[in-house]
Amino acid sequence: MANNIAYIQNYTTILDEVYQRASVSGCLTSPRRMVRQGAHAREIMIPKINVTGLGDYTRNVGYKTGAIEFSYESHSPTYDRGIKLVADVMDVEEAGLLDCFVTAGAELQRTQVAPEADAFTFSEIASNEGVTVASEDLSSADAEDLLAALRTVTSAMDENQVSTGSRYLFITPTLNGVIQDFSYANPNRSNRVLERFSRIVEVPQVRFYTAIDLLSGGDDGFGYRKRQAVYELTEDTEVDSSKTYYTRSGSGTSASPYVYTEVASPTKANLGTYYEMTVAAGCDINFMVVEKSAILKWDKHIASRIFSPDELENLDSYMMKYRKYSLCSCLENKLDGIYVSADTE
Repeated sequence: MANNIAYIQNYTTILDEVYQRASVSGCLTSPRRMVRQGAHAREIMIPKINVTGLGDYTRNVGYKTGAIEFSYESHSPTYDRGIKLVADVMDVEEAGLLDCFVTAGAELQRTQVAPEADAFTFSEIASNEGVTVASEDLSSADAEDLLAALRTVTSAMDENQVSTGSRYLFITPTLNGVIQDFSYANPNRSNRVLERFSRIVEVPQVRFYTAIDLLSGGDDGFGYRKRQAVYELTEDTEVDSSKTYYTRSGSGTSASPYVYTEVASPTKANLGTYYEMTVAAGCDINFMVVEKSAILKWDKHIASRIFSPDELENLDSYMMKYRKYSLCSCLENKLDGIYVSADTE
């Protein structure tokens, strides 16, 4: 991607920057004690322990013998992303911003790193094996519907003895606004279910998906996007009534992208033109409830450095490198502390 730096003669200190929020998932970052490991170990081993309950004590026999089950669950980093930004010395000087790379670095963190890290965190939690994603269309839900849904979730967690001390509610600004407007307009109506959360965090919908595609920086572009469904030609020779088949139209270009349409009544004669969905598309998340100790979220390695022109052999340029290597996964014994409500499509 080529640089695009405008040259100016007079400039102000006001920066015309893109609207963007800082990270909203940082509150889930695990304490250091959870990720203590050797400097070169790729795997993080989390101990799991279960013990049997109590039994009767008899005066002649004494204690019943129970058992201890002790094992480890393995977690490895799955997020390895980075970027290199280069600007010619004269571009930096003539653009009128001698601190161009300081500004660019801040913009990178705010507009690219933070949103992508949030989207990765929430999609990893939602797609973790064992986490149930409830399909709920809340696009036209009123506050009473939302409060009832949250009460169902909190009641289930309370019955499963999930701690409230670090139980977070992540919710879109739109849905949270519906609840807030209702609460202000109806001060005598109960919204005490919100007290079952230690913190309520608003997450913009563009960071709140059940699955995302991390773009490579090549022909597919940079950053991330809501996961797109993947379709492949079926290999079936007979119509399978348990499957959904699709036909494809369009040329696959940006002007005319492929469109896949569900086949209502598939026939054997046309089977050779049918596609199957092999990877489902991501869905919008309505809200997510997470008890912090159920998550292992950690940045193992973050590298950020600016190189001066004197340090570059082949370029008379400034260069900034940034890399982030991290993981986010759920602990097997604590899945009761996670709930995801997502849109139906």
